[in-house]
Amino acid sequence: MVSEFNVGNDRRGRSREKLATLVRTRSETLSLYSELANQRPFEADEVTSEALQEFCQALIDYAASAHFQLYRFISDKLERRTAVLDVADRIYPKIVRTTDTILRFNDKYEDVDLLNGDREILNLLDSDLSNLGEILAERIQLEDQVIGAITGQLH
Repeated sequence: MVSEFNVGNDRRGRSREKLATLVRTRSETLSLYSELANQRPFEADEVTSEALQEFCQALIDYAASAHFQLYRFISDKLERRTAVLDVADRIYPKIVRTTDTILRFNDKYEDVDLLNGDREILNLLDSDLSNLGEILAERIQLEDQVIGAITGQLH
């Protein structure tokens, strides 16, 4: 009986560790989003170019973290609580849609060379970044529902 308790505690400890990684990458991404957004109006300069590239990398790290740190943990049956699985099953398809938007943004902007000719893309960056901000807000609300189920703080 003691070993079953330890296995359950070990699993919950791993899920909390994965949540901490997810929240850390999410916070880093939001911080870089703010830094980039504060560059408005966007210029074809080194500061904007570096901020955009750094943000794109963090965005992909965050999307991957959510998948590998949280949802894969659940899908690999390492999480067994029914409440968590129910919330994850309901939320995950919506998270996938946000991931698709994140990937499209990254594909569009990760290799942009603002200093050598891709200046016309600056006209699109403002609206694309605003749309992405809405998607990130939605994703965070969805993730928080899964996190709430894992931590026992369902809303």
